[in-house]
Amino acid sequence: MSVTFARSETGRSLRLSRGPWVSLISVAGFVLMWFVAAEFAQSRLLPGPGAVMEYIYEETVHGNLLAELGITLWRVIAAFFVAMVIGSAVGLIMGEMPAVNRVLDPWLIVLLNLPALVIIILAYVWFGLNEAAAIGAVALNKIPNVIVTVREGARSLDPGLNEMARAYRMTPWSRFRNVTLPQLQPYFATASRTGISLIWKIVLVVELLGRPNGVGFELHLNFQLFNVTAILGYTLAFVAVMLTIEYLLVQPLERYSTRWRNQPV
Repeated sequence: MSVTFARSETGRSLRLSRGPWVSLISVAGFVLMWFVAAEFAQSRLLPGPGAVMEYIYEETVHGNLLAELGITLWRVIAAFFVAMVIGSAVGLIMGEMPAVNRVLDPWLIVLLNLPALVIIILAYVWFGLNEAAAIGAVALNKIPNVIVTVREGARSLDPGLNEMARAYRMTPWSRFRNVTLPQLQPYFATASRTGISLIWKIVLVVELLGRPNGVGFELHLNFQLFNVTAILGYTLAFVAVMLTIEYLLVQPLERYSTRWRNQPV
């Protein structure tokens, strides 16, 4: 009886720890500490949660907050798509062709270690302060990471499955779709997960340095005005968009792509 009760209590505690309550309590604790710090400081440089939420509401209803968020989100999506397509193709080729890998590997190492700020500045200097240069600079900062991840996946492909595909005389497209792509799916998920988090950050730098709109531009503008309430308001709105995409899109896709790991053998 006691063993059964202990097991039920353990199972209940595990379910609670995995539920949304832990995250909600964590966020509530952060807001409480923020409120206490703002009340203690009593400074315009540290506005409280109420003032920031009021600013977000006013900018959403009467200002440009939604439009600026939409512009930044568009740049994130465009750069992410370009980086994933180019990086996946190059990574697959480098993983399956050692000669190509030896030729491109030095350039890959350079791009991996080249600071993002240098790429952004050079893109603006060479191609101008335009949208193509901004999106290209963000994508170029992410492409090397995608290449490395997909290349490792291509190197770990099961040769036995390729032999089976040749034995059944599968077409190249059929072999890619039914043999290669399923094996690479976890690597694509990893590249996507790390890519979206990196692109979020670089897009703000690109907007701060050379675009007349977007969240990064608004942060730079309000920094010059020492408007901390606006800075925190745009930051929280930006974080809310990131968390929404993370929990409603990225994590479900990641669980779907790795669902085979939890299937019984």
